[in-house]
Amino acid sequence: MLRLRIAILYILLLPFTLFANSKTSSGEDVLNNEKTRILFIIDCSYNMNEKWQSGSKIKITQSLISNIVDSIDKYDNVEIGLRVFGNEKDYSIGDCDDTQLLVPFYRQNGDNIKAKLKALVPKGISTVARSLEKASEDFPKEKNCRNIIIMIVDNIDKCDGDVAMISQQMQKKGIYIKPFIIGISKGMKNNYEDCGNYYEVKGEIDFSRTLNNIIKQALHSTIVQINLLDINNENTETNIPITFYDSESKMLRYTFIHTLGYNGVSETMSIDPLIQYDIVANTIPPVKKEKVSIQVGTRTSVSLKTPQGTLALTNSSNKTLTQKNYPVIIKKAGQKATINVQNIGSKEKYLVGKYDLEVLSLPRLEINNVEISQSSITTIEIPNCGLLKIDKQSRDIGGSIFMKEKNETKWVKNLSIDVIKEAIELLPGNYVIVAKSSSSQLSNTIVQEFKIESNKITNVQLVEKKL
Repeated sequence: MLRLRIAILYILLLPFTLFANSKTSSGEDVLNNEKTRILFIIDCSYNMNEKWQSGSKIKITQSLISNIVDSIDKYDNVEIGLRVFGNEKDYSIGDCDDTQLLVPFYRQNGDNIKAKLKALVPKGISTVARSLEKASEDFPKEKNCRNIIIMIVDNIDKCDGDVAMISQQMQKKGIYIKPFIIGISKGMKNNYEDCGNYYEVKGEIDFSRTLNNIIKQALHSTIVQINLLDINNENTETNIPITFYDSESKMLRYTFIHTLGYNGVSETMSIDPLIQYDIVANTIPPVKKEKVSIQVGTRTSVSLKTPQGTLALTNSSNKTLTQKNYPVIIKKAGQKATINVQNIGSKEKYLVGKYDLEVLSLPRLEINNVEISQSSITTIEIPNCGLLKIDKQSRDIGGSIFMKEKNETKWVKNLSIDVIKEAIELLPGNYVIVAKSSSSQLSNTIVQEFKIESNKITNVQLVEKKL
């Protein structure tokens, strides 16, 4: 009898001792003062009356949750709530809506929660899915708050609810983080593993230890180190913006500029270990690693391969006729999607590989399969434009400019209507204007060939020949 009492005392005190020890872990307490809300959802269905080691399942649950509430109620930035299912209607009625928020969220409500816990009498059925769905209404609508669910279950859902679907929907909406579920009966893993972080406990001590470990994860951040690797898989890349997104809700959680210390080691940051992340290194194009799990209490290293080189765009000479700076569309070689727009006269880093360039000049200039190499500068020289000055005989002369290239004649631009004089910047090359007066009743087409040279002015007069 004495040994049994000692064992029971150890179980009841275990949350205090383990929780106290957890404060010496590497993370900061309660995630840098970010508000955290923890909703306990307790199974109070008829099965919880069953004997389990030193007492009934409900009595053991009441004691352990009460002790945990005492240990965390003192934090200023932590709020606790209590939802219960199966406590109102008898099992024979089978009420699938038998779930209630007994204690809403507010500061230092631990005594109220403990009083409500103590008064619980199991009598109904398990309405797990409905409770998870209703829990979405329990959390106040507030940004920058971590919403956490800890659910104690002793049975599967008895109302044919899709527990996993409801949980995943709520996570995608960002209402709460992936729930913690503690099963105090065997054989329920297949029913709950897709719903959240599922733990099947073997006894009272295991129950207490698991509960305490969950609270440790909920209230402590974890150190993460991002390594940006070059082409040789060495940690040399840096000064890249890094963003962390919640894998489920896709909400932005953290962002920082990657930094290498004097010793060549990446600096670390503290993040929430409860969330599974999509981590993006915002290179051009970006590099993404999806569904990254962070190990609580230890330093987690994540490596992203981000080898980079530099693309420099220059003019063929420093002297230009105008100050116009043509943008250049950058695409990965052979692909249609634009990954960047870079101006001539600028430098930009890109991932190692081949790229297609399109200069938005007249006509457009395409330069394909430009290779970017590790830690080197690839310089592309864009020819300077020349200036075409057109002097028309009359305002109603319209037509088009074509570029003559080998055996092809490519359309470049239509002439402006209702102007006498027009100035157009064109890339060097051979051109032809085909034009005609709109008021002329005769087939009197003007065909005028000309050549454009860099940084030079070419004058063209458009005059209809008299027939």
